[in-house]
Amino acid sequence: MRTGRRGRRVRGRVERMERIEGTAEDAAAGAADTGTGAGGPGEGPGRRTGPRPSASLASFAYTAADEEKRRGVRRMKTTATGLLLLVALVYVLATWAKNEGVGGWPGFVAAAAEAGMVGALADWFAVTALFKRPLGLPIPHTAIIPTKKDQLGASLGSFVGENFLSGGVVRDRIHSLSIGGRLGAWLAEPEHADRVTAELSTALRGALTVLRDADVQAVVGEAITRRANAAEVGPGLGKMLEKVVADGGHRKVVDLICVRAHDWLVEHNDSVMDAVQGGAPGWTPRFVDKRVGERVYKELLRFLTEMRDMPGHPARGSIDTFLTDFAADLQTDSETRARVERLKSEILGRGEVQDVIASAWSSVRTMVIAAAEDERSELRLRARASLMALGARLATDGRLQAKLEGWVEDAAVYVVTTYRAEITSLISDTVAGWDADQTSKKIEAHIGRDLQFIRINGTVVGALAGLVIYSVSRAFGA
Repeated sequence: MRTGRRGRRVRGRVERMERIEGTAEDAAAGAADTGTGAGGPGEGPGRRTGPRPSASLASFAYTAADEEKRRGVRRMKTTATGLLLLVALVYVLATWAKNEGVGGWPGFVAAAAEAGMVGALADWFAVTALFKRPLGLPIPHTAIIPTKKDQLGASLGSFVGENFLSGGVVRDRIHSLSIGGRLGAWLAEPEHADRVTAELSTALRGALTVLRDADVQAVVGEAITRRANAAEVGPGLGKMLEKVVADGGHRKVVDLICVRAHDWLVEHNDSVMDAVQGGAPGWTPRFVDKRVGERVYKELLRFLTEMRDMPGHPARGSIDTFLTDFAADLQTDSETRARVERLKSEILGRGEVQDVIASAWSSVRTMVIAAAEDERSELRLRARASLMALGARLATDGRLQAKLEGWVEDAAVYVVTTYRAEITSLISDTVAGWDADQTSKKIEAHIGRDLQFIRINGTVVGALAGLVIYSVSRAFGA
């Protein structure tokens, strides 16, 4: 009985100390948040004094939900302790009955109750030693969680690294997910393709908005100029011109020139006549100049009319021969090719051309942003159709699925094997950053209720074991 009362007093003092500590912590936190605590010069109301808590501490704060769970732990502690006191009372009564000469059952009951008390006390010590010093005594290998928190974090990180971040485990897990088939079936759905297209459009607009026009224009202009200077254009132009002449593609251009020249002559006959007369010598009579001008105009008009109306006109054949020879020179004649290269360099070096090249980015950027924002634009429609086609192919093509899954597996294995130390250190460093008391309280709040069942089970199992041992001893006459 004295032992039970002493245990209750000790437990009551411990719980009162925990409540006092919690109140002090809450008051200190409130003072820090409102700025009512002592501060240095210039620290007014509302200013946080002292260092800002780290993210790991903030995320591991003791919350109201934890306090509710802790109240459940306290209720289970009361139940387990009550069972211990009940067993102690049974032991006292059974021992008293045995001493009073009552035979038979008191010995069995006393033995069971005694073993139950031993089991209950042993399990109470084991459970308490996880979180604190039992009765505040500096017993070795107690308060394991507060004192061994960092070692537990390092061990947890090593365990995760060895058993979950190995290449084989990651590869097998990803392979079992069948990412290729699932992704294909998901992308093949129109609403999913629309969602991915919208996200890609948002990302594209964001990227184009972040880029500085001046930087991109400089890069684009330099790239185009360098590429154009590095490539010789003469042979390519020659092959293209040769193909155009062979296919007769130039004839429509010649037809257009002839028609326009004929129409111009008809509309500006006076201008042609004046030009011819103005170039005549001053000593010739005016009527002679006029007759010469009329003759030249009529011959020019006749020539252009015949050239316009006769596909087999000799002048057309001369044009074909000239273009054929020029195409061959562009490909084989070094002087012609060098002349073309000089002309190309002069054109590219002009400021107007560079301005046109640089302004191309602005036009492209505006066009792409407008297309990305318009849900019915050709860009988004084609992107959506391509995604759905890719999804349909992924859902049915085993080779493509295997290739995609191989890429994903290789990438995941590379990440976990290359950065395994960094990943596991995240666990150990995070645990090391937790406050020891807060960690102990939080863990106890989450698993303490189940641990109290260990005390209850220890009491029951101890009592049964004591009863069996006592019964066997009596059976063999001990």
